[in-house]
Amino acid sequence: MIKAIFFSAFHTTEGPKVLHQVPADSISPSSTSTQIPLLHFPSVSSYIVPRPEFCAHLITFCTPAHRVLSHPVCLLSSSYPRNAYTFSIALVLDISTPFASYATVTLKLASLLRTLEEQSRFLSRDTSPPNTGKIYALCEILLEDLNNYCESMIPIDDSNTLNIKLFPTYPPPPPLDPYHVPLSTVHLESLTDANWDLTMLKVLPYIDGINSVKQISLLADADYKLVRKAIEHLLYYGCLLLLDIFSFSAIYAPTAELASFVQDMEMQEECVRYVALPSEGNGETSKQDPITGFHLVELFLSLKQGQTVKSFYIEHSETMDKIDVRRFITFGVIKGFLYRVHKYAIATSRISQRKRDHKLKIRQKDLPPMAVEARDHGMDPDLAELEKFLDGTHCFDEICTELMISEQELVGRLKAFGDVQIICR
Repeated sequence: MIKAIFFSAFHTTEGPKVLHQVPADSISPSSTSTQIPLLHFPSVSSYIVPRPEFCAHLITFCTPAHRVLSHPVCLLSSSYPRNAYTFSIALVLDISTPFASYATVTLKLASLLRTLEEQSRFLSRDTSPPNTGKIYALCEILLEDLNNYCESMIPIDDSNTLNIKLFPTYPPPPPLDPYHVPLSTVHLESLTDANWDLTMLKVLPYIDGINSVKQISLLADADYKLVRKAIEHLLYYGCLLLLDIFSFSAIYAPTAELASFVQDMEMQEECVRYVALPSEGNGETSKQDPITGFHLVELFLSLKQGQTVKSFYIEHSETMDKIDVRRFITFGVIKGFLYRVHKYAIATSRISQRKRDHKLKIRQKDLPPMAVEARDHGMDPDLAELEKFLDGTHCFDEICTELMISEQELVGRLKAFGDVQIICR
């Protein structure tokens, strides 16, 4: 939060001087004040009201307990004493406060005050005593509004109004790939209106925790780059989570975080509500043997490396018949006590030689490069296209999404390719 706002200027005889400060005596206390200032102004005055070379730049520095943001302005004119007027409005924040959004506020304040000074000498003609007048009132209202409401609207005069809003700063969204599956964490349709981006409106109906990013672009009949940008926007504001493509051939294993699920009865009840299938008819079995948290703990503990979802389902079919298996896996991934074991393919012997040959054959203009390579090596074009993914850095989900094939078809192509090793990690 903001600890103080103060306005300072270069006085022709006294040098840098604090003219207005909120709260009073927080920066430059009076001789009768017993309050300890937030910072020692004479020690930092050269950063607050610097030489002209350093003006028109955002300046930030820290003390042990506070961070100061300022944007000094220097106006040159023969109407000013010494032909220049240098001023600065600065914000003092708690050292632990994220300051990115406050930097924007500082820049906007400096720009507005510069405009007011150029239009009507609003600052230089102010003869109000310290901590009185319009500039002091501006600082006072700004401090109270931003700390309490994160926004402020202050009329300055008949033609100027200050409008400022603090927008939260979020960390960058995680990398987004075509094979990622977005899952909404809020009811997106309730947030939309007619002014939303057209691509965003086309994309929202297909964000269901099942479709991948590339599938969404195909279903929405929208350009992939635009779809990706729209999904990244939702990720940035925390409206989505990213999952893997669910399939029965996938492998999942528990993490150490599973211990928290074992001990947390509320999370177990939440999981029961999320994964349990609705009972059909009036059969007595569903009433006598409901799914409990104990059953779910046993199932999550039974997941292990090397076991596919299909084999796990068959092994626990009696219990899994009452559970939505996709939601069961998704819940564990979202809560962080399950992780996906990805499969990677590596061509061990022939790939390096083909890459060298490819550089020579690419000069042939009669056929596409992949077709030239496939012809010269006696390969099917599909296998030649697959070859660039066989360096151990592309998981099966990525390969299947890029080539638009199923995992079963991919395995068949890998067998036809020859010397390929599959690694799970």
